[in-house]
Amino acid sequence: MDEKQIAEAVAAYVEDNLHEDLCLESIADKLGYSKFHINRVFAYVTGCTIYKYIQMRRLTEAARQLVETEKPIVEIAYEAHYNSQQAFTLAFHREYQCAPGIYRRNGVFYPKKTRAVIKNRLYRAENSFMGSSWKERAAA
Repeated sequence: MDEKQIAEAVAAYVEDNLHEDLCLESIADKLGYSKFHINRVFAYVTGCTIYKYIQMRRLTEAARQLVETEKPIVEIAYEAHYNSQQAFTLAFHREYQCAPGIYRRNGVFYPKKTRAVIKNRLYRAENSFMGSSWKERAAA
C-alpha cells in the first residue's frame, strides 16, 4: 500500500469502529503495519494524528447527537468514550467554544471534523514520506 492507501484504510477503520475502543495497536494489527508507521503516515497525509482524528470525530458525532437527540449529556459523553461528563465538557468546550448544554439549546449542528478525505497529493515518489530517508527529510 502507498501512503494514501494506508491513510484511507486507517480512516475507514476508524469510521467503521468509531463507537468501539480504538487504539493504535488494534488499528496497526488490522492493517498489518507497526503503530509508529501508520501514525507517521496518517499524520503526514492528513496533517492530523490518528488520536486527534478519533477524538475530533467522536466530538463531532457527540455534537450531532446533542442537536438531533434528547439523550442526556452524560450518556453522550460516555458514548464518545469520555470517562466523565466533566472531561467531555472540557474537551467539547475547547473545540466548540461553548458548553454542550448551550450547544444543544442553540440547536444548530456544525461539524468540526468530518470524515477524512485523502486528497491526491502532488509529489513525486522520491519526495514522499516513504520514499526518502530520515536524513533527507531532516535536512529538508
